Amino acid sequence: MTSPSTSNGHPATGVSTAEPKKASVEIDIDAPEYYLNRELTWLAFVKRVLHEAEDSRTPLLERVKFLAITGTILDEFFMKRIGGLKQQVAAGVHKLTVDGRTPMQQIKEAHELIRLLTVEQQGLLVQLRRELEKIGVNVAPYDSLSDEDRLWLRDDYLENIFPLVTPQAMDPAHPFPFVSNLSLNLLVSLHYPNDPVPLMARVKVPLGAGVPRFIQVRDSMIFVPLEDIMANNLDLLFPGMVIERTELFRVTRNADVESDEDKADDLLALIESELQERKFAPIVRIQVAHGMDSTHRGRLAAELGLDEQADVFDIDGFLGLGDLFQLAGLDIPEHRDPDHRPVDAPGLVGRSNIFHAIREHGALLLHHPYEAFGTSVERFLREASEDPKVRAIKMTLYRTSSKSRVIQHLINAALNGKQVAVAVELKARFDEEANINWASKLEQAGIHVTYGVVGLKTHCKIILVVRRDHDGLRRYVHLGTGNYHEETAKLYSDIGLLTCDPGIGSDATELFNYLTTGYKPNRSYKKLLPAPKLLKPALLKKIRREIRRVSEGEKGLIQIKTNALEDVEITRALYEASQAGVNVDLIVRDSCRLRPGVPGLSDHIRVVSVVGRFLEHSRIYYFRNGGNEEYYIGSADCMTRNLVSRVEVLTPVEPQGLQTQLRTVIDVLMDDQRSAWDMQPDGSYVQRNGDKETDGTHQQMIKWVEGRFAEANRLRRRSARGPRGLASLDE
Repeated sequence: MTSPSTSNGHPATGVSTAEPKKASVEIDIDAPEYYLNRELTWLAFVKRVLHEAEDSRTPLLERVKFLAITGTILDEFFMKRIGGLKQQVAAGVHKLTVDGRTPMQQIKEAHELIRLLTVEQQGLLVQLRRELEKIGVNVAPYDSLSDEDRLWLRDDYLENIFPLVTPQAMDPAHPFPFVSNLSLNLLVSLHYPNDPVPLMARVKVPLGAGVPRFIQVRDSMIFVPLEDIMANNLDLLFPGMVIERTELFRVTRNADVESDEDKADDLLALIESELQERKFAPIVRIQVAHGMDSTHRGRLAAELGLDEQADVFDIDGFLGLGDLFQLAGLDIPEHRDPDHRPVDAPGLVGRSNIFHAIREHGALLLHHPYEAFGTSVERFLREASEDPKVRAIKMTLYRTSSKSRVIQHLINAALNGKQVAVAVELKARFDEEANINWASKLEQAGIHVTYGVVGLKTHCKIILVVRRDHDGLRRYVHLGTGNYHEETAKLYSDIGLLTCDPGIGSDATELFNYLTTGYKPNRSYKKLLPAPKLLKPALLKKIRREIRRVSEGEKGLIQIKTNALEDVEITRALYEASQAGVNVDLIVRDSCRLRPGVPGLSDHIRVVSVVGRFLEHSRIYYFRNGGNEEYYIGSADCMTRNLVSRVEVLTPVEPQGLQTQLRTVIDVLMDDQRSAWDMQPDGSYVQRNGDKETDGTHQQMIKWVEGRFAEANRLRRRSARGPRGLASLDE
């Protein structure tokens, strides 16, 4: 069987013979100090992402990209997490979290950390702008330009943007205008030439719909922020008026708006109503440019219903860091990561029929973004839609791209007479509107569309294809850790399984029967571990089994790769495992409640976070099980929402060769000396500092996958020279 390697200078955790340490004092495993706060550990993840923007080993434009990422994820943090906490405060919730904090305490502590992060972000932006100038990219203020360039920008603005601008007065005759979420706004103070009475207007910067944040001056590499151009050409909006001052502000609204599904007669109408409510949801943050008049600042806070001291964030720099993606995307190859072109999955190389390949291998693992989504998952759907032997296709859809070929393959399948059923999750956060549109398009093609199970989000990623092979009906299944989304498949690290295993196929049928009806009889599953009914109890049982193995004198090892570890019962069980002497390796991307390395509590636990070129998104669960090793993959994180409030699935990965691949993935992550961070007992993180030539996880994975692809090609060419090629016949 496969076995773990030595990791980060420690002995191989799977073969340790050390006796479990005895605590010198009895530890209360339920004490709040042993559980870290979800919100604060998530902000620590933002800090690790920000470090990628600070790291000189990272190419310059990639550093700009990481800074932009920190801006967008902090926006999302306010919309989702702070918004939800504020709702709890408004509802009078005072219940303490497992880490001993009230909702208000969490908001205050999060705000403190975010203010510190904001200072770091803006200081780093100043540095990056200097670095950009060295390579000829200049983000310039309007008043620093030549008269000729200013005139060109004014004409360009007047022709291409000015018609989209709508000034709104703010006076007794005009109520305070509606301010949309994440909008950038000019607050203009002005008066008539012969009347000193102060007036005020709000002007929204019309970003989006083809209007960029930075306007490029002709074909140069000079970029001017649009709000700066607007502020210096206000005479076009207010001719003959005297402009006193112009100030900038930006708002963030709560996105945590959900209704009671159990009381809804029409789920689609309910979600559409929620989307409308979100547009007018309470504002949870105002960002104002440094130097705003204190009276104006106070008025904004009052008009928008916020606490000026707590909810107004003074930004000494650039508002809306997410817009830096525009600069990060500049075509300057020498200042970007080397181009990455995913290869074909080795098991599919040279195969004319994907179903023959799956049947011959029994199962195949797919490693995205290193292996191409288009020639694996999309190909699976495309061939299923065209193959005359395919009778039915069923799949779940949580998120997909705006120009999804997945959708088109499903429609083509229906047009070709296949039975097609799709469980579309309407409540996928920030993708609700897109999913409503996709659902409508699928229904118009005659596809049976369901919206999942009332009260649960359908988050699992699964496709079931029923095909009549030469020996009868056979079920082919794809199960993955990531969405059926062509674009994120290029950016996220995910794993998928293609299989025709009869047990998994039977379980997939059972799962879709549940998804299309919502009925909850005593469904029987042979191999899959679905949530919310079976998954969490199964994980707790497997953790206890490792404890029992150690108590019987065997070796115990648990390794879990997840985006987040938040569930209290899972955390507590892992503490108990460590106390019993089970070695535990946790690869946790962002939030983590558990504190590793606490004497007598978590001596045997290590927590590693990997942040790099791609977003770590796959979930892997490994249990040594006395040498009869178990590997699972799926879409479920160790979070209560995934284990209790969502339909999730973990699938076993049983073939020895595929387990060896997963072992490689885990070992590469644990041994990373470039992109890995070790969590300390106090919850802080320390990065492993390999030199510039050291490959991190993602570069190592690129090389590993390319090597496997090259070997598959070599074997294919050698086989083609023999009396018989690789292609098998479907009798």
